[in-house]
Amino acid sequence: MVLNMENVSLRRGDRWILKNINWQIEKGQHWVLLGLNGSGKTFLLNLMNAYTFATKGEINVLGMQFGKTYLAERLRQQIGFVSSAIQQKIHQDDNAFQVVLSGAFASIGLYERPTEEMSERAIALLEDLGCIEYANRNYETLSQGERQRVLIARALMAQPSLLILDEPTNGLDFIAREKLLESIENIAKKPDAPTMIYVTHHVEEILPVFHQTLLLKDGEVCDSGQTSEMITSSQLSRFFGLPVEVSWNNHRPFLSKL
Repeated sequence: MVLNMENVSLRRGDRWILKNINWQIEKGQHWVLLGLNGSGKTFLLNLMNAYTFATKGEINVLGMQFGKTYLAERLRQQIGFVSSAIQQKIHQDDNAFQVVLSGAFASIGLYERPTEEMSERAIALLEDLGCIEYANRNYETLSQGERQRVLIARALMAQPSLLILDEPTNGLDFIAREKLLESIENIAKKPDAPTMIYVTHHVEEILPVFHQTLLLKDGEVCDSGQTSEMITSSQLSRFFGLPVEVSWNNHRPFLSKL
């Protein structure tokens, strides 16, 4: 079991941010976490990464029970996490190669001497994700799409058991978005791919490799299960609170308002 949340709730002040979350993810599954802005997605991810702790309920990630042991550092070494918050922390004058290498140590910045094996893996990931041509360019000079590719390579550097992609296409144009989604699909299809959670509020970004979907609304699980059953016109009309139609093209869903 990669993730097990049982009746998890999170309170801030007098407000419940998350309420009675139940979510189980098995090894090898690839999930979409779909929710509008303000639905609680970021807080849910922070719980998974032990950046914050639940007010109620039980959480087990990668076999580690929260609250039983000090697990933050050990846990994060097994989770590849790509988010806007991490992007903002990256040292702007580090080049792409250094940024990817830092993933081996789960650090922001490269403070330890990497082994030859680490360097070879970083180069392989840069090649795999189409970043090798700008490996020596400073991070600050890269486009948003290039930065996201570098961050995904960084997240894969330590060969994580779980890869979390938090709205990775934000700020990308159509071409850059589709190229990045193609790279993500290629990662998911690899035999040694980590379990993946793709977080978004855009239905059209749901790739065929994501067979399971959790719908999060107002801090609660609206429903979860097979993507083909979650991403339907009737289900999403209830979820969004307005009539919508889902059409499928090349095994990807597209949303329109009725």
